[in-house]
Amino acid sequence: MINYTKFTLDNGLTVIHHPDDSTQLCVLNILYKVGSRDENASKTGFAHLFEHLMFGGSANIPEFDTELQNAGGESNAFTSNDITNYYITLPANNIETGFWLESDRMLSLNFSQKSLDIQKKVVIEEFKERYLNQPYGDVWLKILPLAYHVHPYNWPTIGKEISHIEAFELPEVKDFFQNYYAPNNAILVVAGNINLQTCKDLCNKWFLPIEKKETKKADYLQEPVQKEARSEHIYNDVPLDLLVKAYHMGGRMDVDYYACDLLSDILGSGKSARLFNSLVKERRLFSELDTYISGDTDPGLFLVEGKLMKGIDFAVAEAAILEELEIIKSTKVNKDELIKVLNKTETNVHFGDVSVLNRAMKLAFAEFLGDIGLVHSEVEQYFKVTPELMQSVAKKMFVETNCSTLYYHAKK
Repeated sequence: MINYTKFTLDNGLTVIHHPDDSTQLCVLNILYKVGSRDENASKTGFAHLFEHLMFGGSANIPEFDTELQNAGGESNAFTSNDITNYYITLPANNIETGFWLESDRMLSLNFSQKSLDIQKKVVIEEFKERYLNQPYGDVWLKILPLAYHVHPYNWPTIGKEISHIEAFELPEVKDFFQNYYAPNNAILVVAGNINLQTCKDLCNKWFLPIEKKETKKADYLQEPVQKEARSEHIYNDVPLDLLVKAYHMGGRMDVDYYACDLLSDILGSGKSARLFNSLVKERRLFSELDTYISGDTDPGLFLVEGKLMKGIDFAVAEAAILEELEIIKSTKVNKDELIKVLNKTETNVHFGDVSVLNRAMKLAFAEFLGDIGLVHSEVEQYFKVTPELMQSVAKKMFVETNCSTLYYHAKK
């Protein structure tokens, strides 16, 4: 059981306190309700840029990392399509340093042309390293615009292209911060060895003085139902051909989400999965094959991705995948097979809950989704999935008119 108390400051900051006196640590996790989906299609990458800028110092703290390390703490952050999440882990007796650091950069980030130029270079190098200079790195740059034509999931969190990052100007960066980095657009989780009264006192001391802002949410279109099969062929200097099939699925709060997640485990998670046994181990059509879901808040993607064995034609490999998908559409999943992945999922959930940091992030995200009770009911939601539901979801999802296919050719 993850115990918590939720309260809201007068400036709109949602605070969740989660006590745990079994640890000598405390965690401050702050989730800002802004991700890459809140960007303009012609100027992408802002949300991810702030993941870097937020560590560059603030009005009263020139060097964030130095002050944190002096207090024995660690920090990191991540950006997704939907959120930007920052976290600090500190010895419990130094937790006020965390409040000081997080509140100061929420209050007033230190903007300078020099800082912006430095972080732009860092992000551009990251773009090159992750997306351009490694084999298959550009897959996400290709499959997303193929699958999404109007929704901002059309681009990866780092941005569409390097030219967007190069074009960032200081005034528009400041505007982005002023609009989204506000107490009333954030969720703060304080977890670990700290009591509720101390948590409230420190929140009132450090965060309450920060004024709420008139945050304007970006307007964007939801992706219409895909009604035709889409495909693209690309050629690059890679060792093996790669096949990627992306099927549209429901969003994080959709009733079918948990069934899709379990389908991805049954089909492609680990060496006991159906696709591995049939197409990698037995028929040797692929050297590796995986299925996974994007896990987005808005309707996302169910992906099948595999590297073909040398000499195997795309048509043969794709037909074999479709055969396996037809089996799961036409035949109910065996109850024992379902119980196996359910038990694995339950174990993973409980194992993740061992870490106080993971619990803090879980609380923040559940609150962001609008149902903090998910921290307790998540396993229950998975166990509600039946073989009949999985078959129904598979029939609806695994349709080629609902699919975008990328044929990634290795140059001969």
